[in-house]
Amino acid sequence: MKNSTKKLPFLLLGMSLLLAACGGGETSTDQTEDKGSDAAQEGTTFKVGITQIVEHPSLDAATDGFKTALTDAGLEVEFVEENAQNDQSMNTTIAQNLVNEGVDLIFANSTPSAQAVKGATSDIPIIFTSVTDAVGAELIDSMEAPGGNVTGTVDLHPDTIANTVKFLKDELGAKKVGTVYNTGEQNSVAQVQQVKKLAEEAGLELVEAAVSTSAEVKQATESLVGQVDSLYIITDNTVVSALESVIEVANANELPLMVGELDSVKRGGLGAYGFEYYDIGYEAGQMAVKILKGEGTPSEIPAAYPANLKLLINKGAADTLGLEIKESWNAEVHE
Repeated sequence: MKNSTKKLPFLLLGMSLLLAACGGGETSTDQTEDKGSDAAQEGTTFKVGITQIVEHPSLDAATDGFKTALTDAGLEVEFVEENAQNDQSMNTTIAQNLVNEGVDLIFANSTPSAQAVKGATSDIPIIFTSVTDAVGAELIDSMEAPGGNVTGTVDLHPDTIANTVKFLKDELGAKKVGTVYNTGEQNSVAQVQQVKKLAEEAGLELVEAAVSTSAEVKQATESLVGQVDSLYIITDNTVVSALESVIEVANANELPLMVGELDSVKRGGLGAYGFEYYDIGYEAGQMAVKILKGEGTPSEIPAAYPANLKLLINKGAADTLGLEIKESWNAEVHE
């Protein structure tokens, strides 16, 4: 009994130290848990900023897809949504305003939007979509390992331009292809450089017309008439926002118009190898869900290419040109 009495203080001291250690471990875990985990458990509402460079159907569809992915995941979200209407000054202001709002995550829809928000914050997670060359735009280090606070989905499948150039030559008999684009959009410059390289390899000549605003699109397209036998409009936000002007000129001069996105086919372009912008917006939203739930960070989530590439042909445009839609094209037809 005497020996047990002597051991008691030491036992009590050991138990106290053990409890303190356990308590310290719990405190440390609480401090390192991110807001996503806490909010997912407690039903906290997230504040998510959305910045889009301009309104047009493809970008609008991507934003819809992004928002749907978050609501499908059961998250409570307050969206702070802004559109720059293709005004670069406003684009920069929106980026800073979203940072000042203290949002939990920013969705940047377009290359200029993503570049602006990256320049405004290195702390808030950023998910982009509708970006053509994320590495060239200096948004990420690589597709596989983005690094930093940015990741997302690009809007150019690796085979899109190659397939389109081949279609222009082999199926439309093109020799001189005209394109209109905004030289101030990095994603557009990257695409045109690729088109030019592939066109030259295929023995085609690319004739370029540059614009800086949507108001210049019709005149720039008209300047190509007489110089080219077909047109190819890439995923340039400035030009696509005024696509009806291009379609009007193309139809009036019986020029086949290949475009860079399926929504532009539905608006009157002849055809495109593309995908649904809603889908890449939705996939970007799924990335955002992981981040908000604390299941990953932008640096850990690889950026992604569009998954499903298909050829869509506008029947009305084909009929106007007297063009037969061949079975060998394996195309979907928009009536």
